[in-house]
Amino acid sequence: MSSMLTHAIRNLPASSAWATRVFARSLSCSSHVQAAAVQPKSKKTLAKSGVKNIVVVEGVRIPFLQSGTSYADLMPHDLARAALQGVRPWHRLPREVGDYIVYGTVIQEVKTSNVAREAALGAGFSDKTPAHTVTMACISSNQAMTTGVGMIAAGQCDVVVAGGVELMSDVPIRHSRKMRKTMLTLNRAKTLGQKLSLISKIRPDYFTPELPAVAEFSTSETMGHSADRLAAAFAVSRLEQDEYALRSHTLAKKAQDGGLLLDVVPFKVPGKDTVTKDNGIRPSSMEQMGKLKPAFVKPYGTVTAANSSFLTDGASAILLMSEEKALAMGYKPKAYLRDFVYVSQDPKDQLLLGPTYATPKVLEKAGLTMADIDVFEFHEAFAGQILANLKAMDSDWFAQNYMGRKSKVGAPPLEKFNNWGGSLSLGHPFGATGCRLVITAAHRLKKEGGQYGLIAACAAGGQ
Repeated sequence: MSSMLTHAIRNLPASSAWATRVFARSLSCSSHVQAAAVQPKSKKTLAKSGVKNIVVVEGVRIPFLQSGTSYADLMPHDLARAALQGVRPWHRLPREVGDYIVYGTVIQEVKTSNVAREAALGAGFSDKTPAHTVTMACISSNQAMTTGVGMIAAGQCDVVVAGGVELMSDVPIRHSRKMRKTMLTLNRAKTLGQKLSLISKIRPDYFTPELPAVAEFSTSETMGHSADRLAAAFAVSRLEQDEYALRSHTLAKKAQDGGLLLDVVPFKVPGKDTVTKDNGIRPSSMEQMGKLKPAFVKPYGTVTAANSSFLTDGASAILLMSEEKALAMGYKPKAYLRDFVYVSQDPKDQLLLGPTYATPKVLEKAGLTMADIDVFEFHEAFAGQILANLKAMDSDWFAQNYMGRKSKVGAPPLEKFNNWGGSLSLGHPFGATGCRLVITAAHRLKKEGGQYGLIAACAAGGQ
């Protein structure tokens, strides 16, 4: 078996690496081809001695939709179930084959706190298959995937389904803490007098609800504020941000019309029509985008609704296996997952700079350089965030003063960068984005004939 694995690897283009922000990770993937004819090895495979080859068999997602549209009346586990159902039929995966299911999410629905388990049961996986849910801001599904990678590498599992889900159309809104405390105390009151006494203490301000905010607990700042400050720190102009956002939407529209978004599976919404494609892809014009006012730092900020990712509903799922298991079951893997790296830095001034810190670490870990990478897929939370990272990665001064490096790692060339659009246009359901990045990289490697891909995403949180 070892000689056969070595032979197969030598005849496969080695594949993709990925980095992810405040927990940045990196995967190395490659499209799988039949080892019929011996081909010269142009690049190393990144295989590790004594470690199983872990492959992506398939990855799917339901269409990513703007919040408040077709998914508005559903619950998160409904979306996650649809994504998991999209994985099973495509590969005739028996319900009992999955060893484990891991799902990522950010804004948790309290009724289904372990959304992985509820979605798995609804999708028809065996009730004997364990499942758990993880959260790590925008890289939650990346954490789900690397958890699966670790379980397979450790020999605990052969088949893991990972994924992520977010439903921003319906997020938990709580009573104020004063009201919650009163209600809990009232529930323990034993006499009518005790109950009336507690009720008499309720004041009008008790009814003020606590609305959820996409903000950092440690800094009380939203990611939009962080992106605006980051853009200013790296002198990323409003014009540059709008131009990049227009590029994202234009490329996404081209990819959608060209049938390149192969990971999207239709979803029949109960009581509504079947949703077949993302609905946030809307190429505009520089003139129209220029009319929008700053969304966060007013009146002089540069981050607007047009150059930011929008609130999105969606779910994704990815099927991971040991290469041995995948081949034994007759599956043709799409990519190898090789390395991943998580990083963390100051949650106030460097909240969204994860790709800058993670990229050189994962490249060095894999023994690669930026020049080796054929496909780049970076998460686009904000155009200003992406462009600031590219400038930081291309700065010797930043590398020397903040990263402890002698020189910069270099910025990815745009001709290889997010060529099928990104989160600005396709959408960003927080917990589901990571899986989209990985499967997009795998499909691009196959389509574009590449061998290595680098995936990077940033997450909020002072973890």
